[in-house]
Amino acid sequence: MLARFRSRRPTVRRPSRARPGARRPLVALGVALTVALTLGHPGAPAAQDLPPDPDAALIEELVVTASYPGPVFWRVSRGEARVWVLGVPSLAPKRQDWERQRFERYLAASGGVILPFNGLKVRLAGSPAAAVGYLRLRSSRPFEVGRDAGGRARFAQARGRLGQPAERYSVSSPLAAGLMLHADWLEANALTTTDPTKLIRLLAQQGGKPVIQRTYDLGPLLGSLARTPTGVGEACLEAVLEEVEMGPEAIRSASRAWARGDVAGALAAERTWERCIAATPGAQAFDARFKADMAGDIRKALARPGVTLAVVPLRPLLSEGGVLDRLRREGFTVETPEDVRASDLETEADPKDPGS
Repeated sequence: MLARFRSRRPTVRRPSRARPGARRPLVALGVALTVALTLGHPGAPAAQDLPPDPDAALIEELVVTASYPGPVFWRVSRGEARVWVLGVPSLAPKRQDWERQRFERYLAASGGVILPFNGLKVRLAGSPAAAVGYLRLRSSRPFEVGRDAGGRARFAQARGRLGQPAERYSVSSPLAAGLMLHADWLEANALTTTDPTKLIRLLAQQGGKPVIQRTYDLGPLLGSLARTPTGVGEACLEAVLEEVEMGPEAIRSASRAWARGDVAGALAAERTWERCIAATPGAQAFDARFKADMAGDIRKALARPGVTLAVVPLRPLLSEGGVLDRLRREGFTVETPEDVRASDLETEADPKDPGS
C-alpha cells in the first residue's frame, strides 16, 4: 500500500453523432488524430529511434487491484477539500457495463464533475501552416496505390474488413492513412474513446452537477502531420495493421478488467500510441498540456472546501509526470484505492460524511 503522498476557459462539448465513414476527410483525420493522442495499443511499434512514450513509466504503487467491486478511485485532498478521481480506459467497448454503486455515491456527494476533453475542434482558417500541412497530406489517388504489391494487398485487406473503399484513404502520408484506418477499425468494432466519460457526463447533468470539460483546437497539430518523418509514419501504420489483424479482444479484455477494479489488467491493452505519435511536431506539447490542464482543474477544485469528482484516462493519471504525480509534487495528499477503502471502512457508518 502506498503511503499518503504530501509533498482557456473550460467548456462543455457534445461529441458528433456522425459515423466516421460519413465524415469529410479533414474531420475524419482530425478525429483519427484525437484518437491517436488518447488511445492505447498493446505493443510497441517496430521502427527504431522513435521518441519515448511519455506514459511508459508508471508509478507502480498506484497500480492496484480493488478489494471492492467496480472500478477504483484515487483521492486527492488538502484540508477540507477533496477530489475523487476515477481512472478510466482510453478505449473501451460502447456501453460497457460496470458497477456504479460507489460512483453514484461519490457523484451524489460532489459539487461538480471534471472530465477529460471529449469534443474536437479542427480550425484551419486561423492557421495557414495547418491548412498547408493538410493540403500536403491529400492525394488524388488512394493511399494503397502507391504501395508495393505486398503492402497494397495488406492495406486493401485491412480496409476491406472494415467495409471501407480505397478512395476513403486518399492521402499521401502513411501516418495519416494509419490514423484514419484505426478510427474506422474502432467504429467497426463498436469501440470508443468517449465511454464511460459520455455516460458520466449524462449522469452528472441529470443530477444537476456542474461539468468542467475542455476542448482543443487540433488544427495546428493536424498541419504538423505533414512534417512527420516517413519512417515514423510507416511504424505507426504497421502498428495499426497489426491491431486490425489481431482484432479487438485485447481491448475488450482490458475493459472488463477495469470494470472489476483490476488496474494492471486494464492497462494491459493501454500501451499508448504516443511513442510513435510523439514524433509528430507538437504532439508531446499537446500531451503535456492535457495533463497540466487536468491537474490544474483538480487543483482549482481543491482551493475550496467540498467534494468534486474527476475522471482521467488511466495512463495519463498514473504515469510519472502524470496527473497524480504532478499533484503530489505540489504537496497535495494522494491516496490509493486501498487507502480509500480503509478510510471508508472507518467512516461509512457516519452519515455526516457521505463523501468520505
